[in-house]
Amino acid sequence: MEFEKVWKTRETYLNDVDGFIKFNLIRGKSDTDFTLYASHSTWETEQDFLNWTKSDSFKLAHKNAGQNSNMYLGHPIFEGFNIVI
Repeated sequence: MEFEKVWKTRETYLNDVDGFIKFNLIRGKSDTDFTLYASHSTWETEQDFLNWTKSDSFKLAHKNAGQNSNMYLGHPIFEGFNIVI
């Protein structure tokens, strides 16, 4: 799938970011009009994640995002979770 290829081949700049642990692109159900995806990252702390969203690494990783806007139904929706158990 072209969408997955974009994510697999792009430079994320995450490996040198403080607090970054892991990233996964997760594929959900497919319909005739779309396939549901979630980008899932794990961080040591919420503050590490927030710092990354304001960093040069974040800007570099997302600088060409608009070139693939035809692959999206809309702007990504952030959903954050904290470990309970």
